[in-house]
Amino acid sequence: MIREHYIPFNKEFLLEQQIAAFAEDKQKVGDFKKLFDIIEHYYHYESFNLNRNLKQNYALYDPDLSEKEREGFIGKSNFLVFKETLLTVLARGNYYRIDQETLKEAIKESDLIGLNLAIDFHAFKDYELYVRGHHKAKETVKKYYFWKKEVEIEYYDRVLIYLNYSEADYLAQKKVKLGKMPIDPGSIALKIFKRVPKNDLETIFPNAIPKMSLKDKLLLWVPGVFGGISLLSAKVIPALINMYNAYETGETIDLLNSKTSLNQGLIALGILAAYCFRQYNNFINKKIRYSKMLSDSLYFKNVGNNSGAFYSLLNSSEEEALKETILAYTFLNKSQNPLTAQELDSQIESWFSTQLNTELDFDVNDALLKLKSIGLGIETDGKWKVIPLNEALIKIDELWDNVFEYNVK
Repeated sequence: MIREHYIPFNKEFLLEQQIAAFAEDKQKVGDFKKLFDIIEHYYHYESFNLNRNLKQNYALYDPDLSEKEREGFIGKSNFLVFKETLLTVLARGNYYRIDQETLKEAIKESDLIGLNLAIDFHAFKDYELYVRGHHKAKETVKKYYFWKKEVEIEYYDRVLIYLNYSEADYLAQKKVKLGKMPIDPGSIALKIFKRVPKNDLETIFPNAIPKMSLKDKLLLWVPGVFGGISLLSAKVIPALINMYNAYETGETIDLLNSKTSLNQGLIALGILAAYCFRQYNNFINKKIRYSKMLSDSLYFKNVGNNSGAFYSLLNSSEEEALKETILAYTFLNKSQNPLTAQELDSQIESWFSTQLNTELDFDVNDALLKLKSIGLGIETDGKWKVIPLNEALIKIDELWDNVFEYNVK
């Protein structure tokens, strides 16, 4: 399991942990809280501007808007600006992109539903998945008829799926079957899900269709075809031929033996048909389980859709930025000497490991750049320090006062 930049604790908890060392100094505790309160408001203002940028440049591709509403954004929405801003927000929120190999592995494997899914990727000009946070949990899955087995499943805490749908002409040319999906060709769909199994990532694609695996097909058709041919040729057909020949020639037939042979053959065929029905029914049950999982994902696991997803992304990016700032400032503030980026990184990661039993890859460079951009961090010859708390309060207050530069003369 890879170490992530994502910090799986909320900002209030981290702040309380950092100021616990000087809890007896009420003035200092109050000043720290004031400092990070103003920083949080400043980051919130940054998020507001990012949100406005995203909505403006996404509107032309938003499937939730009517065609008439979208027409009003022709020449105003810029796809390249939208995509660049979206990637910036994802990076700030410590999301990372799922590579094609991981997705292919998920399509090949299936931890929970045991069902192969087919996805027609011609439906999309482009598609990307971004994830953040992961954990493992024990789940009970059905294996081989009535036997159940407990397995360890790896989950992603958050998954964003980005789907840029192909144009109508291309969909028609490639004979893409969209079924009853309400898809607007040329639009861009965004969806955020929580707690998605790593090996069931394909289930969040809207056009994932259940299909029989090779094993399912073999279990259904091989016994059915070969068993049926064998029984027909050995029991049923000979008995019927004998009865027909005797009828044509007027000969006396051994009715009891013929009926017995015929009944045995028909009973055996009935058993075989019941077996084939059971195998097919197993596949149908898997499809029902998949439909249940899909409805659960849409109802219980869906966090945001399309432009509504921006709020979730911006909230998480805002929190991650603040958490990184809290940690970088407080660790540098407590240090007697300036620290290199590597030394600071090592101290913070070690603290998470020993105090919170959490392994993560703290994004120290991003945290230091944030401190520098708001005027709290100072670099000299590769070593970093922060300005004292009383000066930091004045500095951050000036930063907030200068956010709006309108002056009445």
